[in-house]
Amino acid sequence: MAGAGGGGGQSVRQWWQQWQQAPVPALHPAAPGPDRTGPEARISLSWSPRSGLIGRSWAMAFAAGGFKVKLYDIAQQQLTTALENIRKQMKDLEEKGFLKGDLSAEQQFSLISSCTDLKAAVEGATFIQECTPENLELKKKIFSQLDLIVGDNVTLSSSTSCLLPSKLFTGLKHVKQCIVSHPVNPPYFVPLVEIVPHPETDPSTVERTYALMKKIGQSPVKLNREVEGFVLNRLQYAVISEAWRLVGEGVISPTDLDLVMSDGLGMRYAFIGPLETMHLNAEGISDYCEKYCEGIRFVLNTFGPVPEFSGETKQKINQAMSEKIPVAPKVLDARRKWRDECLTGLAKLKKQMKSD
Repeated sequence: MAGAGGGGGQSVRQWWQQWQQAPVPALHPAAPGPDRTGPEARISLSWSPRSGLIGRSWAMAFAAGGFKVKLYDIAQQQLTTALENIRKQMKDLEEKGFLKGDLSAEQQFSLISSCTDLKAAVEGATFIQECTPENLELKKKIFSQLDLIVGDNVTLSSSTSCLLPSKLFTGLKHVKQCIVSHPVNPPYFVPLVEIVPHPETDPSTVERTYALMKKIGQSPVKLNREVEGFVLNRLQYAVISEAWRLVGEGVISPTDLDLVMSDGLGMRYAFIGPLETMHLNAEGISDYCEKYCEGIRFVLNTFGPVPEFSGETKQKINQAMSEKIPVAPKVLDARRKWRDECLTGLAKLKKQMKSD
């Protein structure tokens, strides 16, 4: 299920209060049915106002793969707004030649529907993607309700970026069918998906999820076990931490720091990862380690403690970013749109280069 909201209107607190007051669905499991895969299978998405971007992107990604999608939210207006935004975005992508999949924008949009009834939302679904805010108790309540109404052939997946599967799914009857599918924001434009199993997740659940993500054009990676932050955020936080320290210590300005990544490391890492970079920057990994490991260890030992992300450094970075991109909704939205267009163009280029 994917959350349908997209901003304005409700706060997370209001939505959470409404969810708590929402009636619990009928407590009888769905009748077991054949395991369906492929475009005839249905994806169900559940979301909230503040996590609508992820939910909408998931809906578009699944529809691009030819799957029927059912959006769920407790607020009809959030669903209406989400569908309007999805239709507009699909049309824009089609006009610019960036629409994913083989179907037209109208054909893809026709695969997406919505409802405000949880049981109706998941009926017939083979894969359920949750996209609510990073609130452990909220997510646990959602999965506990889903656990009561799904059959044994349904995969229950969460979009969480930091909550461990063992915190989310332990104690559920269908725990073997539970998994985290962590996307990169926004998933329609950035294909990576981290697949993170609960210790009791059945291997077949991992494989089905991996195959589904491949089918809709994502780039899934399998984590062998859960770890705080998963992999992407651990790497991202390491970069953010050192970037913050370098600016805070006056080594470099915030704008030049970003340039080091966008016009330096980022260009390289858009095509190959750090390990392949090591491999290519010498005569293989062993040669690289022999040549550079001493220098790497020396520099790493000069790294400081984890930043507090506050105080003068926060003010300095905030001022620099606000001067470049004023903190105004229209300005931020325009910059995000530009970012998404760049990501789409990069994805298209990478696909063309792979085919060549």
